[in-house]
Amino acid sequence: MDRMLVVVFDSESKAYEGKKALLQLDGEGSISVYAYAVLAKHADGTATVKQGDDSGPIGTLLGTSFGSLIGLLGGPVGLAIGASAGVLAGGAVDLNNARIGEDFIDDVTKVLTANKVAVVAEIEEDWTTPVDTRMEAIGGSVFRRSLSEVRDTVDDEEVAAMKADLAQMKAEHAKAQADRKAKLQEKINQLDSKIQAQLQKAKDRREAMQRQTQAKVQVLKAKAEAAKAKAS
Repeated sequence: MDRMLVVVFDSESKAYEGKKALLQLDGEGSISVYAYAVLAKHADGTATVKQGDDSGPIGTLLGTSFGSLIGLLGGPVGLAIGASAGVLAGGAVDLNNARIGEDFIDDVTKVLTANKVAVVAEIEEDWTTPVDTRMEAIGGSVFRRSLSEVRDTVDDEEVAAMKADLAQMKAEHAKAQADRKAKLQEKINQLDSKIQAQLQKAKDRREAMQRQTQAKVQVLKAKAEAAKAKAS
């Protein structure tokens, strides 16, 4: 199951230990790590990405759910880019793009307070025990949430509702007097613009998810090839 994972630690050294453990679990085949970053929260409310993996095919994930989650955890004060300069390149900080609930962000930010450091990752895991056991032994607080697919349904419903309104306005426009036609036409134009913007936003999100899926396939292929080469 694809999930977002956030593990909060009391120090940067513990976070790097947690990152190392996460990658070890990936190497052992217990989980698959698609993307990760180490995020430090400062006393002034800002956050810095201290380290991240944005090389190779994983870089195509960064404008989608993972990049959006990093941006959201940066908080309203802002996010400074540290050692991993490209981690938010082109990424819109959008809860819908992150494909997780607002309650998840709230739960994490209550623990990810000043001077704490988190390992943030997008992973695939069949069961939670391997990650929880390793992270808790290091002193990490583990948060996870499965990625949601509901946004497409919401988009479709919103567009359908606006199209119904548009059809009604056009019907009224056909029967309206000249003075009323101009006002109705203005509303029709505004609503049509909103519909087109919503359709474009949904298209962009679907394309981002397709890129994300393709990137994950490439990651898994690379791991399989590396394992085969090691065995031969």
